[in-house]
Amino acid sequence: MDHHKGHVPVLTREVVRLLCGSGRRASCVVDCTVGLGGHAAELLRAGKGEGCLIGMDADASNLRLAKRGLQPFGPRVRLFEANFADLPDVLAEAGLDGADAIVADLGVASVQLDDPGRGFSFAAEGPLDMRLDRRQRRTAADLVSALGERELADLIFEYGQERYSRRIARAIVRARRAGPIATTTALAEIIQRAVPAGARRTRRGVHPATRTFQALRIAVNDELRNLDRLLAALPEALNVGGRACVISFHSLEDGRVKRAFADWSATGRAKLVTKKPVTAGKDERAENPRSRSAKLRCVERIG
Repeated sequence: MDHHKGHVPVLTREVVRLLCGSGRRASCVVDCTVGLGGHAAELLRAGKGEGCLIGMDADASNLRLAKRGLQPFGPRVRLFEANFADLPDVLAEAGLDGADAIVADLGVASVQLDDPGRGFSFAAEGPLDMRLDRRQRRTAADLVSALGERELADLIFEYGQERYSRRIARAIVRARRAGPIATTTALAEIIQRAVPAGARRTRRGVHPATRTFQALRIAVNDELRNLDRLLAALPEALNVGGRACVISFHSLEDGRVKRAFADWSATGRAKLVTKKPVTAGKDERAENPRSRSAKLRCVERIG
């Protein structure tokens, strides 16, 4: 399967090895974040013509691309427009009691980041949108225009882990008095001016707006609460002996995954397949910079 516009799924070999390696049979695989179908295609190939794959994604444009890319696998693939938090509902709709393998890649696809019209990045001017599911109404512009200074500072600090959250929030509130902050580049410029000059020089090439944009994206899409819902659903969604892999990209996600997997292990419902997170090797990091922050954890249901 050709990767669309340079998008390369991370840790694919590791996902396939953990879910399908060593003679493991997975007659039913669920990709909770099918994206453009990169992980899904390799898992289907590992099945050697057997088994089905349920693909989920909240982004309809991703699903259209995944459908095109996974077409060679025919009726083995069923796709659903749904957030990964809705895993139990999708399994029920598909007529399944559980899955043998589940994967969730929590990252945003490059095709989403590179599209200025989606508003995820400040590399090019675009609307302050940031919605993964464009059926929902609230956008990043709505948050920027409506939240009070304290609420905005707390959001940027909690979800972006931004030490200058209060300065940034103050600057945003001051700027919006002159008119709406409607574009990604306008917001990025406000943030850049708000951060002390010395801090700008010590961020090793990372734009000062990066953490604030992350915070807004998490808030717009309710990403952490949806992740908590997915993690709560995983034990019952897995068949006994089934495995789940979750790939996270920042500590707010990885901490939740680590704690949930440890809790299942402590109660005897599951065993940890990966005691420590699996990370990308030197070659993958060089070929795909997006993989540098990826952490993969795997758990197996035992009863």
